[in-house]
Amino acid sequence: MSTEDVTADTPATPVAPRPAATVLLLRDHPNPPAGRSPLQVFLQRRVPQMAFAAGMTVFPGGSVDPSDVPDADGWAGPSPEAWAETIGVPADLAGGTVSAAVRETFEECGVLLAGPPGAPPLAPQPQAAQWRADLAAHRRPLADVLSEAGFVLRSDLLRVWSRWITPPGPSRRYDTVFFVTLVPEGQEADALTTEAVEAGWWHPAEAFERRDAGEIELMIPTTRTLEDMATFERAADVVAAAEQRTIVAIRPEVRRRNGRIVIAVEGQADFTGPIPEAELR
Repeated sequence: MSTEDVTADTPATPVAPRPAATVLLLRDHPNPPAGRSPLQVFLQRRVPQMAFAAGMTVFPGGSVDPSDVPDADGWAGPSPEAWAETIGVPADLAGGTVSAAVRETFEECGVLLAGPPGAPPLAPQPQAAQWRADLAAHRRPLADVLSEAGFVLRSDLLRVWSRWITPPGPSRRYDTVFFVTLVPEGQEADALTTEAVEAGWWHPAEAFERRDAGEIELMIPTTRTLEDMATFERAADVVAAAEQRTIVAIRPEVRRRNGRIVIAVEGQADFTGPIPEAELR
């Protein structure tokens, strides 16, 4: 390896990545503006006080919590063992990651991927605000909320799109599974979370336009995923494509190349910037 292409300095003992889940909520705009495809993705701009990715525009999601333990009696769809084969992690972690995806989606935007056994997910219930508050405050685990409601977690509504593992340099590292799902009929995503200053539905190209105008910042996994989304016309097309994907963990490297910091991803063009500071610290 030449001195013009070297891996950036990393700690002797890198921080272990924390398991995490993020969810691309998808829908079709009924009457998209001229030049836009119907496909839209739900995005949130995080509050500046966040310890990680402060101020960044991201998909809903967060770390896997110890309480994200699957309840076999309250679970519908592929089992944790089946998810383990898809994601490439042990079954208990796979089940926890799916549970975290459902919990975070409900906490952060009010969309609940759960419902009565054998029935579609329901529109918001009168108790939903309290359930959501309890989850956000860590007063109750998701399995307890679903059991009280008589609901089962609908893992069959999720598909895996990718898995990204943060480079070893930053002080906070994540092993994040990116899921895609259609917003259930009768439910609406909202911005009622303390973790975001704004949230809403975006056409992928719109996110790039606002980034290029300096109005928002996108982390590299978000950018790459939105680039993927921009190749599809409709939400159902994304879900169908996800079913055909083979998931291989993406492990970006921070490199110094010709005097510049770049993010190198095997099999992809280098990301040359501007690189958000959150990617490096």
